[in-house]
Amino acid sequence: MAAKVFESIGKFGLALAVAEGVVNSALYNVDAGHRAVIFDQFRGVQDIVVGEGTHFLIPWVQKPIIFDCRSRPRNVPVITGSKDLQNVSITLRILFQPVASQLPCIYTSIGEDYDELVLPSITTEILKSVVARFDAGKLITYLPAGQSVLLQLPQ
Repeated sequence: MAAKVFESIGKFGLALAVAEGVVNSALYNVDAGHRAVIFDQFRGVQDIVVGEGTHFLIPWVQKPIIFDCRSRPRNVPVITGSKDLQNVSITLRILFQPVASQLPCIYTSIGEDYDELVLPSITTEILKSVVARFDAGKLITYLPAGQSVLLQLPQ
């Protein structure tokens, strides 16, 4: 009699553990300052950007791709030439963040590591074009070490 009770409790426990595993795989969490894009095995990347919180998805069919949408710094060192053809070593510190509504397009066209692929080339080209407008002497007087300059990137 006791063996049957323990056997039924074991079966119930196993069924409960399997059900908990399925429910747990159907939930995902998006932390504060992050956004998610859903990749569906059948329909591809969804156009909807999911905000912060706990959300449901179809297990083994959908997968969340989490992006950090907070402002993050990045230092880009560049050696370039000034207007009077002097070599100038300068480091540009930029703050960047993705536009949350464009995350599906960013993921499909560039990928998750968009900042590693896009930012170095854009910042290097813009910094070279700005530095080339000035003589080396003017750069030293205009930009003392440690001073910040705000450059707005074109849209």
